[in-house]
Amino acid sequence: MAVIKPFAGIRPCKEKADKIAALPYDVYNRQEAKEVVRKNPDSFLKIDRAETQFDDSVSTYDNRVYQKAHDILWDMVEKGDFITEENPCYYIYELTMEGRVQTGLVACASIDDYAEGIIKKHENTRAEKEADRICHVDTCNAQTGPIFLAYRANDTIRGIVNEKKQDEPLYDFVSEDGIRHRVFVIDDAQQIKTLQDTFEKIGEIYIADGHHRAASAVKVGFKRRENHPNFTGMEEFNYFLSVLFPDEELMIMDYNRVVKDLNGYSVSDFLKKTGSIFQMEKLNGQRKPREKGEICMYLEGSWYSLKIREEDKTSDPVEGLDVSLLQNLLLRPILGIENPKTDERIDFVGGIRGLDELQRRVAEDCQVAFAMYPTSIGELFAVADAGRLMPPKSTWFEPKLRSGLFIHKI
Repeated sequence: MAVIKPFAGIRPCKEKADKIAALPYDVYNRQEAKEVVRKNPDSFLKIDRAETQFDDSVSTYDNRVYQKAHDILWDMVEKGDFITEENPCYYIYELTMEGRVQTGLVACASIDDYAEGIIKKHENTRAEKEADRICHVDTCNAQTGPIFLAYRANDTIRGIVNEKKQDEPLYDFVSEDGIRHRVFVIDDAQQIKTLQDTFEKIGEIYIADGHHRAASAVKVGFKRRENHPNFTGMEEFNYFLSVLFPDEELMIMDYNRVVKDLNGYSVSDFLKKTGSIFQMEKLNGQRKPREKGEICMYLEGSWYSLKIREEDKTSDPVEGLDVSLLQNLLLRPILGIENPKTDERIDFVGGIRGLDELQRRVAEDCQVAFAMYPTSIGELFAVADAGRLMPPKSTWFEPKLRSGLFIHKI
């Protein structure tokens, strides 16, 4: 039983929505973020990454940075760059990428549902990454980056969403990366009640992307409960900003691997070892895996198909993932990569960068690359349902949700 509630959002004025909307804070390094803000002074990155307002001598994690984020946000609200809804509502957030449409419901989810496992995770979080967003949320008194949640598609929700998408959108713009963004508002009391009631019956909700943002928002909520021992549970700090998408519309892209050396093997010896583990075939033209259980390897200017043998496959939801099988069959025993989270010899390349990026990395600073077949949303659900965790860098979601379009004051 999931609590998915409407909220009185803070959102950009129509004239500035396209300029304010920004990619998530964690897709940029500091210099990249500064350059984005230099080119577009309205970008929400100046709030999400307020170190852009200081010279490099000031740490990203300096208290002055978080206070600057607070000041910029509420100054923009005061001068009318953002407007605040009078009444709680839901929003519809539609993203179109290369003709593929995915439509989410913008709402607030419960920190108790997160704590009790109704909202399910598939990744661990790192304390140092949480600390940054905890300070940001707490100091700004607002959640500014929505958590990407997924649920099993439902006819009732689909019907209301499709009906509202016939209305005039609040926003309709194409961002620099070619993604079309449209936003609609659901403020009809009966539709709001129907959506709330329907989500209560759905049960499980899954974090698709944004585990650190979710954990940080939840920890701020519990911290505020400690500071307000007479809390009722209705205060806004008991909820966190989310966009919920039906599973049938989501696409997970491949998350590929590049390795810097062959762990002392010659190319010929490494190929022999690899051929003894997989059904290996040299490719002519093909670079991308065609199905689950196939990995494509790039080595010394050639592509190879590596098919996982039947006897190595397993129905275990984690060990049966292609990324797990590559790790357990080849990366650990042959290339000596015991912990891919910490080993500096391996790097990860999101599928949005394409396979040319793998070839470029092998030409420049790596020796071998592995192109993966994408993990499916069903596999993600199965791992989360089992209470397990995925290996690092198993999923890459596109398109990315924009920050700054929806703000939840706590």
